[in-house]
Amino acid sequence: MDHHSDNEDTAHDSGTNNNTAASFMLDDAFSDNEDVDVPEFSPAAIRAELAKSLNGANSSQANDSDANDLASRIGFSVDPDASVSTIDIDGGHGSPPSAPHSMSSPGIESRSTSHQDSLYEVPLSSDFSQVSLSDHQSPPPPQHDEPEEVVSEYPAVHIDLSAPEVVTQEVRADRTPPKEPAPLAHPQYAASHEEFHRKSPPSPLKVPPSNAGAASTSSLPLPTSTSLPTPTTPKMSEPTTPTTRHRPTRSAGPSMLDKVISKTRPPHLPPKPRTEDRKHLHDWEEMMKKSRAAEEKRRKALQERRLARERRIEESIHIWEREILPDWTVVHRNPNLRRLWWQGIPTKLRAPMWQAAVGNALVLSKDAYKTCLSRAKRALASGSFPTTVLSLLEEDIRTTLPSIHLFVPEKGPLYQDLRDLLCAWVVARSDEGLGYVVGVAKVGAMILLNMSPDQGFIVLRNLLERHCMRSFYGGMATKDDVEAYYRIFDTLLADGMPKIYFNFKQHQISPAAYLPDWLVPLFLDHLPFEACARVWDVIMLEGDAFLYRAALAILGVLEPRLFFPEKKELLELLRGENKAALEVAKREGRVLNNGKYEIYGVDEESLWERINSMDEWWRESTWKRLIERELPDL
Repeated sequence: MDHHSDNEDTAHDSGTNNNTAASFMLDDAFSDNEDVDVPEFSPAAIRAELAKSLNGANSSQANDSDANDLASRIGFSVDPDASVSTIDIDGGHGSPPSAPHSMSSPGIESRSTSHQDSLYEVPLSSDFSQVSLSDHQSPPPPQHDEPEEVVSEYPAVHIDLSAPEVVTQEVRADRTPPKEPAPLAHPQYAASHEEFHRKSPPSPLKVPPSNAGAASTSSLPLPTSTSLPTPTTPKMSEPTTPTTRHRPTRSAGPSMLDKVISKTRPPHLPPKPRTEDRKHLHDWEEMMKKSRAAEEKRRKALQERRLARERRIEESIHIWEREILPDWTVVHRNPNLRRLWWQGIPTKLRAPMWQAAVGNALVLSKDAYKTCLSRAKRALASGSFPTTVLSLLEEDIRTTLPSIHLFVPEKGPLYQDLRDLLCAWVVARSDEGLGYVVGVAKVGAMILLNMSPDQGFIVLRNLLERHCMRSFYGGMATKDDVEAYYRIFDTLLADGMPKIYFNFKQHQISPAAYLPDWLVPLFLDHLPFEACARVWDVIMLEGDAFLYRAALAILGVLEPRLFFPEKKELLELLRGENKAALEVAKREGRVLNNGKYEIYGVDEESLWERINSMDEWWRESTWKRLIERELPDL
């Protein structure tokens, strides 16, 4: 194209007017093979050509100044002597970047006044528009006008907005040798990128043109370099990738609690529909109403039977006074009178019957209580009474028979009598080197409910001197005897209730885990008071054998609850602390102050029903044989 332009200028300057030349020029002007830009025939183009003809060289300078002003407004520097189309012709896509020769080419200089050199061509260049509007930005290749400092794939640009005019400047850290440009990721834009960078590098508005190689400005959004984290470098936001996007929040739908009401649905089953769950809840409420009604009916029937039994006992008082009171040993010879004793002693005859049945094997005088009590008061007054024993005694009294409120510390009418009785008992045992045993306050309280402290002291001392009770109250000195009694109980349990025995063995639960808690307070901590009173009547008559028979009967009543898969739950039940039973009792509004086993439904009727059913396998001969085997010295 440059060659044809030189021929046309030479022919015009020589002034040759022959027809051959004219014809050639005319044909050549309209030839299809020429790559000559045809001027536009539009009003704007005609006016621009007329203005150029009138103003001459001044017009060219004015156009250049207008182009510079417009470039300053858009933040881009344009070389008026180099057009995109000219560089397209001179350089190929594969040519390496070199110094732009549009400044030194004579052909290009002669065309400085053509329409290709005007600012009109810069914004309308298709290649340049592709560079400006491309979504895929690739880094420009380094230029060879000056050695370029390659820092990273993307240069860091400092943009100063504090000045009246926007100033952008590329920030460079250390000087590194230039490297070859990397192949572009998008070949369709390769030509436009090369054409853009072959122009003279633009300079910042406030920097001299000589530093154009070290600083550049561009209207393109250039990403910052992550290898140069300088305080003045603005961090441009990079396009979000699927890994950096926020996870979509889960839609807030109805919770499982909204879908179902029941909390006992197994987790491996799908939730119930609301209608089905409401139906089941209604059925459950009806069942609970019927259960509560049945429980109330059973309780009333039990109360009626207990009152009827007490009336029968009171009506039989004349038999007691006539046949038993004169000689209580007659019951051992008369089965009917013995059966009458097992049904319970009348309340007003309980004191003389207990005294007669327990006896006075220790041969204590009537003044024994006064003597021991006076010694205890002198020790308390002098401060020689053990404080630890006194604190244990007070705590034991505080937990004694809370349902009858007669032994409440400092308030109960029988509190001081019980305290004096226990202090006298401690002094009497101190002569033997024995101390206080927690649980004796329950035994003393039960005795004081039926007789005076003088009589009660003698009964208490002789009752606890029976061999089995003395073994459990004797401390470490009687440890071997206690172990022997445990073996006796295990044998009786295995003979009478083998399922319970093997269940305890499987969980490694020995009688030591529960039997002392029953025998030391004589069942007053675990059984209701009415049931205990009747059990005590028979204990006074039958002795230690009935202690074990009553203990076995308690296990028989609890048998449906004893088969727990874990040892911890089984021990909690034996201590009267089963959580499920406690919740049921609280829900029913029952007052839990009349024995720990009241929550399990253990009452006088159920207990004695179990005791009477043991007649089929219980033999007194078996008890005596076991005592002789385990305790030969007794």
